Amino acid sequence: MKKEMIHLKKFILGIIFFAGITSMAIAQNVRLNGYAAYVFDDNVDSYYDPNNYYDGQINGGFQWGAGLEYMVSPSKGIEIKYLRRDCTAPMEYYKNGIQYKTFDVAINHILLGGSNYFQTGGKVEPYAGAALGMSIITLKNVESGDNQSTKFAWGVKLGTNIWATDKVGIKLQADLISVVQSAGGSFYFGTGGSGAGIGMYSTMYQWVLGGGLTFKLGQ
Repeated sequence: MKKEMIHLKKFILGIIFFAGITSMAIAQNVRLNGYAAYVFDDNVDSYYDPNNYYDGQINGGFQWGAGLEYMVSPSKGIEIKYLRRDCTAPMEYYKNGIQYKTFDVAINHILLGGSNYFQTGGKVEPYAGAALGMSIITLKNVESGDNQSTKFAWGVKLGTNIWATDKVGIKLQADLISVVQSAGGSFYFGTGGSGAGIGMYSTMYQWVLGGGLTFKLGQ
């Protein structure tokens, strides 16, 4: 319970920071970005010894989110964004023999990063960027209760905005988001709680393909 409260406080602080930036949007050069994308499967495994391992995958699925981006200049922006994905993770692991189970997983990313825009003089605006932040991962169907952990995360992206009007554009974007499992505490696949589960230290790499909408605010 104590760990869950710490994670909740971190999440609330992130939302407060996000809301603070929103309050500046009317007076500043800010863009509101909405995201919708598909995340591809990623295999994960960890082998300590024949009696202490897991092997499986984090299944792909739909990811949604939103971000606020402050344009430092016409070609550079700083963005804070929140991304959410609910998926399943079929696993083989050892607990009093080989076990098989499919877990429900919720992944929340909070990332802060920058983008560089390549000015073309037209309605097409290509860009590239990178971000750092944290991922809050919850295993939702462990019999002993939810297992939650906060991990370091980073991401890179390539995309383009296609401006339909002066204020509204369509985003096409490809991302790589990595969740570093060896940072931020243990994370367990197992049905007996952290004491009997398998510690997860395998880094996740999520390839993302999709897009969304972007809106210019306060301009």
